[in-house]
Amino acid sequence: MAFTLPELPYDKAALEPHIDAMTMEIHHGRHHKAYVDNLNKALDGKPENNEDIEALMGKVSTLGAPVRNNGGGHYNHSLFWKLLSPNAGGQPVGALAEAITAAFGSFDEFKLQFANAGTTRFGSGWAWLIVQNGALKVCSTANQDNPLMDVAEEKGAPVLALDVWEHAYYLHYQNKRPDYIAAFWNVVNWEEANRNYEVATA
Repeated sequence: MAFTLPELPYDKAALEPHIDAMTMEIHHGRHHKAYVDNLNKALDGKPENNEDIEALMGKVSTLGAPVRNNGGGHYNHSLFWKLLSPNAGGQPVGALAEAITAAFGSFDEFKLQFANAGTTRFGSGWAWLIVQNGALKVCSTANQDNPLMDVAEEKGAPVLALDVWEHAYYLHYQNKRPDYIAAFWNVVNWEEANRNYEVATA
């Protein structure tokens, strides 16, 4: 069961001016495609070839670096594309909004903590909002690791994710990662984040 590159749920230029079309073209069509291709190569002929990506993440420590790196890249990006949307942004509503207020005191405080997780992640990695033991928590991971992995320092179910690898923003923002993170709030698909929260707390 080979993994495949998912289609973007919007046009590559749809997130402009916050995320430019060329970045989306390279990020999705080259970087994510490479993770998919290399993951399939790493799993070729192995019994895990028929398992879904979440199952692989849960035992990634037993599968070697190529599966960890490329499987993480495939899972993370597949989640990330859905969490972006044109004409989005604003604030969450409903259960997720209530949970954010309960965990962080306010939406603004959550934004500060999430942005800080992305800004202070040294080198390449991701910022996350996860459900851990029934409550929301902000954390970050290096490279293509994620909180589903059995090797993760902070384990939990992802609700929101932000790619802070340079390839996600460098064409448009150069070395100004905080500007990219600030722009991210204009394209967050809170409906998708709400769905992730509902699944994580079901």
